[in-house]
Amino acid sequence: MNKFIVLAFYQFIERKDLTDVESLLKKKCIFSKIKGTILLSREGINGTVSGSKKAISELSLYFKEIGYENLNEKLSSSQFLPFPRLNVRIKNEIVTFKQDLDLRKNRGEYIDAEKWNDLISDPELILVDVRNDFEVEMGSFENSVSPDTKNFTEFKKYADEKLLKNKDAKVAMFCTGGIRCEKASSYLVGEGMKNVYQLKGGILSYLQKIDEKKSKWNGECFVFDRRVSLKEGLKEGKYSICSGCRNPINDTDRKSELFEEDVSCKKCFYITSDSKKNGLRERAKQTKLARKKGKKYPYLEVSADEYFESGF
Repeated sequence: MNKFIVLAFYQFIERKDLTDVESLLKKKCIFSKIKGTILLSREGINGTVSGSKKAISELSLYFKEIGYENLNEKLSSSQFLPFPRLNVRIKNEIVTFKQDLDLRKNRGEYIDAEKWNDLISDPELILVDVRNDFEVEMGSFENSVSPDTKNFTEFKKYADEKLLKNKDAKVAMFCTGGIRCEKASSYLVGEGMKNVYQLKGGILSYLQKIDEKKSKWNGECFVFDRRVSLKEGLKEGKYSICSGCRNPINDTDRKSELFEEDVSCKKCFYITSDSKKNGLRERAKQTKLARKKGKKYPYLEVSADEYFESGF
């Protein structure tokens, strides 16, 4: 069976011709049947897209042609279409932090995945997971600290209160693909911290390169597409998304008496209204009917074979 190839990437690079780049990338992705999200700003580019192996390979080369020559790229795969649509747009920031940072001058030291275990074995090291609380709940590195944030902009408050009081402390940070650590580490270094490190390529690089027997990672890693989570070897995990509240759910959550497939979980059962639950039940019904009749429907799981042989 064919699979979708998923390309995650980012690069901090100053660009002013964003409207032209937006148009070029839209045309390229539409022509190549590539789906996903690409964010552009004056500070750089960030995105995750999926398509055929050939299409993704050609897109990677095309990025270089239009000036993005040092993308931090990570490849994985998916059995079903990870993204229902294409979204290429211009934003103020490619990852929202709401503060101007000198990313060229101030940044943490990159640590390759192969050297990460040695670094985080230091008992004096503060190991910080800069992701949001629901991501941390799904999995993290041994002995890591969570800033308990709902969104990335809250990291500054955590840093000010917990990290910057001792600017000689040794701090290592990690996130999904590395982009949030670029800004988090830049903020700390800019505020005077001297010993700041970041996992190069993020958790995805670590899961891809480090053997499970040697891994210090526990759980699964949340990803922002229909796969929901990945584990060692970048294999698809066991999490799914609750249709009622959009929170990740695992096998334990599914065993709850409050769980109803495609409708609710224990986190939202008492919050969502009866009308919303009924609407979700109807959507689930229509999805099953569409699958049975072989029709297109936005909530269907579409395999690679179906996608590339059809007019989706």
